[in-house]
Amino acid sequence: MKARIPPLPRAFFSRPTLTVARESLGKQLLKLEADGTRLAGVIVEVEAYIGETDLGCHARAGETARTAPLYGPPGSAYVCFTYGIHWMLNFVTEYEGFPAAVLLRALRPTEGLSLMRARRQRPPAELTNGPAKVTQAFGIDRAWNEYDLCAADARLFLADGPDYPETIPAARPRVGLRDTPEPWRSLPWNLKLRDQIAKEANG
Repeated sequence: MKARIPPLPRAFFSRPTLTVARESLGKQLLKLEADGTRLAGVIVEVEAYIGETDLGCHARAGETARTAPLYGPPGSAYVCFTYGIHWMLNFVTEYEGFPAAVLLRALRPTEGLSLMRARRQRPPAELTNGPAKVTQAFGIDRAWNEYDLCAADARLFLADGPDYPETIPAARPRVGLRDTPEPWRSLPWNLKLRDQIAKEANG
């Protein structure tokens, strides 16, 4: 039986969102399946969404039934449905009552690849290289919305990652905000590991 890896504490998420985003790179996302299978991947790309004034953030509409989890405690999950077909996993940040989160955009899978392939029917390079691909590969849907990622017995959580050669991120505009006005559309709040960019460029 594999040793239990402890979740990151709530104090990790209870900080400025951009700090959490940067320091999430190189961490692991882990999920423990009911049959004991462990899924894991190193986080290589994230995006920050911060407050009701951020017109790229779902909270621009204020607190609604959909956005209520964004106002919840830091270290909880906000699993949102987009384009009528995709689930996306976010980590709530800062403090309860302030809507902010980090969107997990891509992972480098490390454990449980056979189950990920069964769910995705794609080659390894395409298993978790997008936010909706991550949730499909990990089996994350609405049932995980508002889940406490910091609980001692959490089955879905972030943890420290292996020693990583390069954790300095490249900052770029967030993806898919074409209809969002400036300056929010161009804020450099998409963060990706530089070696991941090089890996993608080299195929």
